[in-house]
Amino acid sequence: METGNELAVIRGHEELYERTWHLFASARTEIACAANDVFTWVSAKAAARPVPDEPLPGFTIRKLFRPGVLLHPVGAGHLRRMAGLGAKVRITTDEINETILIDRRVAILAGDTAHGPRSFSVVWAPDVVAAVGSLFDAAWRAAVDLDVYDRQFADLRVLAPRILELLGSGCKDETAARTLSLSVRTYRRRVAELMAALGANSRFQAGVRARELGLV
Repeated sequence: METGNELAVIRGHEELYERTWHLFASARTEIACAANDVFTWVSAKAAARPVPDEPLPGFTIRKLFRPGVLLHPVGAGHLRRMAGLGAKVRITTDEINETILIDRRVAILAGDTAHGPRSFSVVWAPDVVAAVGSLFDAAWRAAVDLDVYDRQFADLRVLAPRILELLGSGCKDETAARTLSLSVRTYRRRVAELMAALGANSRFQAGVRARELGLV
């Protein structure tokens, strides 16, 4: 772990767990989490304060995710379970910074995996934490409650595995639409919705993202 007065850089999930579990255990007012999927913070989740059947007065857990998480059985199950235990869960189609905020006194920022194990930056600098919190709040306000989005997402969730399979096969839209008993226009709309859910700008990128999420 590389450290400074107000910043620590952590390498990998094992070190993330070892170095931050006490931060979660000492949380008193709020844990706010933003992620593209449920695997970004896998070890942090294990360390996080469990949500009691009756949430403690004044304590809040907020979880903000991209819609692609609902395509994965593990991810969808986690979100619904947390919501059932009292966490506030919302879905956003906008790009988000993968972040955890603890009591607005510390922020944990997730890096990418382009150069090996994911790195995480733990920040205590008040100005930085406040700025990260403001970004999270803005994304939260623009997001949709899980139960509302889940109802809107139901048809696409059923079709998604077959659409991904057909996209991977390279067949033409007309053939894919006929296979799914859809009009070509409806099929293309569903593909566009799936791309948005996966945060992809192209069909190729959608396939890459689906593989990252373990959907294909």
